[in-house]
Amino acid sequence: MQMRRRTVLGLAAGAAALPFMRGAAWALDYPTRPVRILVGFAAGSGLDLYARLIAQFLTDNLGQSFVVENRVGAGSNVAAEILVHATADGYTLFMASAAQFTNATLYSNLSFNFIRDTAPVASVSRGPFVIVTDPSFPAKTAAELIAYAKARPGKVTFGTAGVGTLTHVSAELFKMMAGIDMVHVPYRGEAQAIVDMLAGQLSIDFSTLGGASEFIKSGKLRALAVTGAQRSPFFPDIPAVSETLPGYDATPWSGICAPKATPVEIVAKLHRAINAGLADPKMKAQFALLGSTPTPLTTDEYGKAIVSETEKWGKVIRAAGIKIQ
Repeated sequence: MQMRRRTVLGLAAGAAALPFMRGAAWALDYPTRPVRILVGFAAGSGLDLYARLIAQFLTDNLGQSFVVENRVGAGSNVAAEILVHATADGYTLFMASAAQFTNATLYSNLSFNFIRDTAPVASVSRGPFVIVTDPSFPAKTAAELIAYAKARPGKVTFGTAGVGTLTHVSAELFKMMAGIDMVHVPYRGEAQAIVDMLAGQLSIDFSTLGGASEFIKSGKLRALAVTGAQRSPFFPDIPAVSETLPGYDATPWSGICAPKATPVEIVAKLHRAINAGLADPKMKAQFALLGSTPTPLTTDEYGKAIVSETEKWGKVIRAAGIKIQ
């Protein structure tokens, strides 16, 4: 009887271990076929370029092709929805961005909850926006911009990459903290906003560093401040907004996520490989050209960042009354 009981317990323990062993085996072999990385924005966008850098490194180091697939629509919600409904086997990944922080509040009819339905794999990068003006604009600093706008409520215009984008929400946070009234001019992307800025049709623009850097270096645009908590290492002479408005921080974040039930062993393997890429000097140099810094975190830290950033920007969106038309 004692022997029979031991046999049953041994079989039960073995059965319980099977899922773990199977997951470990998958991770050992993974990947055995091409992997797609979904991007919710067009080819050539900043997020797309980050995804392609990561994809190339993983292709070179994991023995299978990692292919970027651009699925544009609804502020990247189309791509995110494909992800959450994909098989959780590590062969469909998603390049998440700040859009995920804002979309949770902007869209009330989503069929998914990004935080609940995805697994954080690896934080990839962070890099601030920059507030730029035409060189003829009277303000030369963030403090002067605030004083100028306070003296002319509703007269200063600001361009962004579109309604509900993080450039827009960052500008709304700036307005709230500075106590000023500016008029939003949304664009379909930052390129057209910069064109109008160069033509003198905008007072200021909230742009990515990558998109505005060459114009800043050439003197065609004047940088008033970067939106990160600290100065950018790529433009150390440009002050941070926080030097004028303590506590202000608007820094877009990118990272890789997977479907929620993806085996932890596969997530861990991807996490290690991506972090190795972020530590590579060539990768760092390529990120620098885009005005961004590789930002490796643990999967737990990245998951907590997604939650905290979603809560932060949700409050700003509600306070500003931002609505998607």
